[in-house]
Amino acid sequence: MEIIHLVGIGIIASILYITLRELGTTFGFLIILIASVIIFLAVIKQIGTIFQLIHHLGQKASIEGMYIGTILKIIGIAYITEIGADLTRDAGLHGVATKIELAGKIFILIIAIPIITTVIESILNFLPIT
Repeated sequence: MEIIHLVGIGIIASILYITLRELGTTFGFLIILIASVIIFLAVIKQIGTIFQLIHHLGQKASIEGMYIGTILKIIGIAYITEIGADLTRDAGLHGVATKIELAGKIFILIIAIPIITTVIESILNFLPIT
């Protein structure tokens, strides 16, 4: 039932935003920002539960902790980047949103370097040396 509350908050915020925008006030973005923070804080608990489940499944499958940790960090960076870019895009700052997305991609690449290196080394070990 929590999803109904969150969707309700989103719909109410959208209606308020449209109304305030038509009145010519700039408070509409603040409404969207507050609604986004409320929704994010409500969802963060669920994300923590999902991360714990993925970590537990990784341990059961004997997957090295570094890989699971890296994957979870990448997922977290992707979500945070998307939220930040969407908020700035809603404010009309498309250029800033693009830069946030670029920064997120670079951070993901930096975090993924150890996994990429391991995959490349594994492939090279299978290739015959001439």
